[in-house]
Amino acid sequence: MSKNNSYNSKNIKNDKNAAKNIRDNDDAGLDSIRADNSNELDSVADNSGNELYSISNNRTCIGRICNVQKNMFTILFEGREIPAKCRGSFYYDELEYPIVGDYVEFEYQTSGESRIVKVCRRKNMLKRPYPGDHSMKNSLEQGMVANVDYCFIVCSLNDNFNVNRILRYTAVAKAGEAVPVVVLTKADLCEDAEQYVSEVKQAAGDVRIHAVSAVSPAGMSELSKYCRAGATIALMGSSGVGKSTLINAISGSDIMKTGAVRESDSRGRHTTTARQLFTLPDGVTIIDTPGMRELGMCDAEEGIDDTFADIVEPESRCKFRDCRHNTEPGCAIKAAIEAGSLTVQRYELYRGLKNESERNFNRKAVALKRRQINKKKR
Repeated sequence: MSKNNSYNSKNIKNDKNAAKNIRDNDDAGLDSIRADNSNELDSVADNSGNELYSISNNRTCIGRICNVQKNMFTILFEGREIPAKCRGSFYYDELEYPIVGDYVEFEYQTSGESRIVKVCRRKNMLKRPYPGDHSMKNSLEQGMVANVDYCFIVCSLNDNFNVNRILRYTAVAKAGEAVPVVVLTKADLCEDAEQYVSEVKQAAGDVRIHAVSAVSPAGMSELSKYCRAGATIALMGSSGVGKSTLINAISGSDIMKTGAVRESDSRGRHTTTARQLFTLPDGVTIIDTPGMRELGMCDAEEGIDDTFADIVEPESRCKFRDCRHNTEPGCAIKAAIEAGSLTVQRYELYRGLKNESERNFNRKAVALKRRQINKKKR
């Protein structure tokens, strides 16, 4: 795998402060990408005045991946969708494949499929272990979306509401250096939305939370501060929670297909089948993702620690550095539980996510080692 194009989580962690500064300015993400490619690219503005795309000196172009279907990619370039495939070096040299949200350099073809030359350096990436397969071969990470400013964690205020699931998404967003924003939808169908908001606040700490109704003005105005030109927002959540309806409400038009709520389980019908990116007329970029049946943890310790800061802080005050919080004297975790400031359920969830992340990270290391050995044999 190429060092220039591979996703290096250690570098991301070392640059945490820089990444946070970038997030504070919604327009800075693309600027950082241009800075890394400044020797090759001359920026050009689109018709709206936003510098979204560039043309390089060697007649290749810079566009953004808006859809991926197996080995076929769609690039958003100058307001058009360009079909493309990766050049052969991606397969032979095991380069990092593009994912939705990536900026890529590609050789434009007026007819047929264009050729993707390379993936530009990513500002960040939200990832998870490959779902539903615990074999060593596939225990590698799956990149979901790249170059994201905000991650809208969408959960509906009905039978789908699940705080533990919200915390999983929050940890993934923080590990990927995106700002998590919990959006509780279908507030018009809930009699006590504030009770749900309070429950999430208690569990998620300082995470931003909004209860909205996409079919009425309730709460929607609160989301406008995130929807600024140059910002990229990824929507994540289970199937049927109202992501597509929320996108239509944000855009002010029916750009996404939606399904009515089923009376049997209070869930909407699954309408999004693949990740897709599109830019609205006001310049905000939206990435819609399909509902995920499972969201595993892998190399997400930093995001988990940020999400459970109320546990990490007392854990650092234990008398022994290797305290297992069982029978050891001077255990701050046991003291917090006895004092009522920490529940056993929350601590067990924290430990479970940490163990899952470490276990999947170890599997990934073994899988990478095997791939290196097999490559040498060939």
